[in-house]
Amino acid sequence: YRALEAGATDFLLSPVDHLEFRARARNLLTIRRQQKLLAERARDLERALRDRSFGVGDRQHDIQAIFDALPVPLDIVDRHGRLLAVNAAHEKLFEIDRRTSIGRHISRVYGEGHATRHNVRNEKVLDSGAPLTTPNRDLTGDASSARDLVNVKGPFLFGDTHDESVVTISLDVSDLVSEAAGGKRSSGNDTLTQLPNAEAFHDRAEMELSRARRQHEMLAILIVDVDRLKGINDAFGRPFGDELLRAVAGRLAKRLRETDHIARLRSDEFAVLQVGMKRPDDAAELARRLSDAFSEPFLINRQEIHISASTGITLFPADGRTVETLLKNADLAVYRAKASGRDGYRFFAAEMNIAARRAVTLERELRQAIAAEQFLVHYQPQIELSTGRIIGMEALVRWNHPHRGIVRPGEFIGLAEDIGLIAPLTAWIMRTACAQHSEWRNKGFTGMQLSVNLSPVQFRERGVELMVERILKDTRLHPSSLDIELTENAVIENSQTAAASLRYLNQLGVSLSIDDFGTGYSSLAYVKRLPVQRLKIDQSFVQNIDQSTNDEVIVRAIINLGHSLGLRVIAEGVETAAQLACLRQLECDEVQGDYLSPPVDAAGFERRIRTDDSIIWRACPEFLEEQD
Repeated sequence: YRALEAGATDFLLSPVDHLEFRARARNLLTIRRQQKLLAERARDLERALRDRSFGVGDRQHDIQAIFDALPVPLDIVDRHGRLLAVNAAHEKLFEIDRRTSIGRHISRVYGEGHATRHNVRNEKVLDSGAPLTTPNRDLTGDASSARDLVNVKGPFLFGDTHDESVVTISLDVSDLVSEAAGGKRSSGNDTLTQLPNAEAFHDRAEMELSRARRQHEMLAILIVDVDRLKGINDAFGRPFGDELLRAVAGRLAKRLRETDHIARLRSDEFAVLQVGMKRPDDAAELARRLSDAFSEPFLINRQEIHISASTGITLFPADGRTVETLLKNADLAVYRAKASGRDGYRFFAAEMNIAARRAVTLERELRQAIAAEQFLVHYQPQIELSTGRIIGMEALVRWNHPHRGIVRPGEFIGLAEDIGLIAPLTAWIMRTACAQHSEWRNKGFTGMQLSVNLSPVQFRERGVELMVERILKDTRLHPSSLDIELTENAVIENSQTAAASLRYLNQLGVSLSIDDFGTGYSSLAYVKRLPVQRLKIDQSFVQNIDQSTNDEVIVRAIINLGHSLGLRVIAEGVETAAQLACLRQLECDEVQGDYLSPPVDAAGFERRIRTDDSIIWRACPEFLEEQD
């Protein structure tokens, strides 16, 4: 029964290895006996020290001798985290020198992770006035290895001023724990950056939050999220990304005050705890300093890398009264900062919780929708300007929501990308559209090309080209009948994997269009390097083409560029006769837009091509007069 009380309970509901059970029980009983022994020693020591009038200066030598006679490590720390005393066993275990360590903050003696864990427990001892026995894992010596310790802590009145302090007696049980548990645990430090990890940060935040409550102070938690780290890892490899994270950690740490605390929470996220604040603007100023860490490029393996970061800020007590709530709200603020364009900071606002709940509901419904195939594919005709004929169609997805009706893609495509559902959704769209196009070809409607959009997310890993090839075979659609639309930024962010996939598809006979052309960066370089057949002018340039000289100049330049490279050019978003006339005058090859025909379902599209495929002549009779 004593073994079960000590913790040997994990054999109750599983097959028992009796040899292992006896060994585990023996070790746990040993640890339990040592805990009781240490607690008794702590009480005896406190009584002895009080009886000897510990605060009298001429007895200090005798008291230190008592400390040094103990065979286990001992230290005394005041309420503010300053080291007041240690014994010889403690010096040996942690390889410190009492002459240079006494009076310093324990974070400067043992490190941030050690200080965070012990200060939290010391606060509990001082607040409750009761002893505390806890297992712990501390870095010792040169910090190259960690040891499992059982710490017995008790309240103590130190010196002639009777300062509130905590005495800690430690027992090294590393060998017993290793044999009993058979595993290793975290030292409290992130192995990559050597910053405190998430657990250590949580402990430190708990301690500072407790202090802020007592002293009615304000504090802030900032989460700094490195933008697009996944793309860098994909492009240059994980070791390169790790080196970049180490460099980021170093720059961020240099921009903090001594009273601030930084940790690495997750792969691309850092957390900063700001204390001693007077006003919210102090957090904004810190956020700006952290952003400045990314103003200069990082030099990694002789290569310059320009990156940015998004920061979310949450304040105590306004935004939450627990560490968990503050961290959650800081995450929401980061999400809003990224949605606002990245490379900036946002304070948490209460409405973000409402938006978060909506997002959770939408995510659940989207997962159900994909499983239940609640989606529709609509088709928007693409018209050749020189003949007025339908020479293609773009497949556009719609969500047939059971309660909200038809939901447009702008409301759910981004979410599908974020939660990893874009691949199955895109595969369903492409399979449905290819099967429909194959059916139309069998009915004699030939000479049209199907355009399908692929998400940038799908090019971060190889395999998208195999998905396309498989769908073409399954639907018996010739590759030349398919056109893939991809934004230029998507190609740039995933250049290596995207280029390989696109060349493979081009060799099959699939054509490629660069969507939203002119809105990204490095356009010309990628047009030259990739097997592109068509440029698609973004609708933002088309909207005011008949009113803005600048837009007309941009559109003219794109058309001339495409033609000089032997590419077709199509303009999307045509909504007026004036826009159509201007594009025709600039010798644009193809157009699409609601003025000619909005996206329609398969039956509606078939009616259009059955009755009259010369949509443009109906929309603009003056074109017909010119032909006559």
